[in-house]
Amino acid sequence: MFLKFFYACKSKGLNISLGEWLDLQNALDQGLCESSLTQFYYVARMLLVKTETEYDKFDMAFEECFKGVKPEFEVGKTMLSWLDKPEMAKLLHEEEKYWLNQVEEIHVDKDDVEEKFKQRLKDQDSEHNGGSYWIGTMGKTQFGNMGGNVGGVRVGGTTGYQSAFSVVGARKYRDFRDDKVIDNRQFQLALRRLRQFSTKLDIPKTELDINATIDKTCNNGGYLQIEMQKPRKNAVKLLLLMDSGGTMIPYTKLLNELFQSVHKSNHYKEVKTYYFHNCIYSKLYKTPECENGDWIDTEWLFRNTDRDYKVIIVGDAAMAPEELYSETGNYRGPNGGLSGYQWLQLVKKNYKNIVWMNPKMAPGRAPWREAETAVKELLPMYKLTVAGLNEAMTKLMSNK
Repeated sequence: MFLKFFYACKSKGLNISLGEWLDLQNALDQGLCESSLTQFYYVARMLLVKTETEYDKFDMAFEECFKGVKPEFEVGKTMLSWLDKPEMAKLLHEEEKYWLNQVEEIHVDKDDVEEKFKQRLKDQDSEHNGGSYWIGTMGKTQFGNMGGNVGGVRVGGTTGYQSAFSVVGARKYRDFRDDKVIDNRQFQLALRRLRQFSTKLDIPKTELDINATIDKTCNNGGYLQIEMQKPRKNAVKLLLLMDSGGTMIPYTKLLNELFQSVHKSNHYKEVKTYYFHNCIYSKLYKTPECENGDWIDTEWLFRNTDRDYKVIIVGDAAMAPEELYSETGNYRGPNGGLSGYQWLQLVKKNYKNIVWMNPKMAPGRAPWREAETAVKELLPMYKLTVAGLNEAMTKLMSNK
């Protein structure tokens, strides 16, 4: 059974070493899981998972292997609905002193409490608030929430009693994954890595130079002498080229968030944004509608932007081979006598730092996506996920 769990974890992408797996077996041998599936869940996650970005993968593997096992404490939806009392929680602070006065410092036998809890789950058939016996709220029972007993089993409420399968079923760690498609906030966080501060810009000295002021003041016998310096500004110039229309329509919202993030990040020295359809040809469009005539010459862009621009190309590279290789492959506009592939070669020649972000990149060499494979071999391509964008930003800031 546990070997199946090991392979399930590996199939979900968890990198588990032999030493970590042996540590889990040792924990089982020493009884650290206490014959509890929930305890096993937390011990296994602690030993096998290295980062919170992998919690969701672990949960999926756990559910796949143990979903047929009945939890030791199975709290049904009806029971949880009885215990979900947000209106009582608001009154809790008003009654706090009273309930604290009811707390009795007694020795609690953990095994005895759990056995009683199992029996209450089996016997209880109605909601209870107050009292000292059934699972409920605001009472002195050892089971429930917002009550005045210590050392019992908390069920529901703010934190809630949760078995392993309650945690797994909630999928509350799915947003922690680094392979998910990103949102506006994550765009902005990643784009902050495009920073190259410089004081060589042609701007006035408006920032206090603390070190120079101290030196000048000391050398001046203690008389204050203020020294100013040019502020350090981000010297990064960004060129954003985005595929629009066709197979990119499902990603319109994502592209809009990227556009908004770039332009909210107003610390760049310059930002230029243009659009293309499927591949870059002799014209780049000014708007995502990609209307004929509302464009600039790609060669004009080469002449009016220098090699230091950081270039981010966003597209799925999903095109027919002739759109990439044929000199007449652009069916929406002129080619300028070159194929799309040749235009991409010119882009690569004109700029030092380029990355291609792909929202649905196929793994490895995809034979059914010939164009994507060719583009991937020409330009560094990354999947448009949290991890992919971070890798791409690192690549853009490298000097290689």
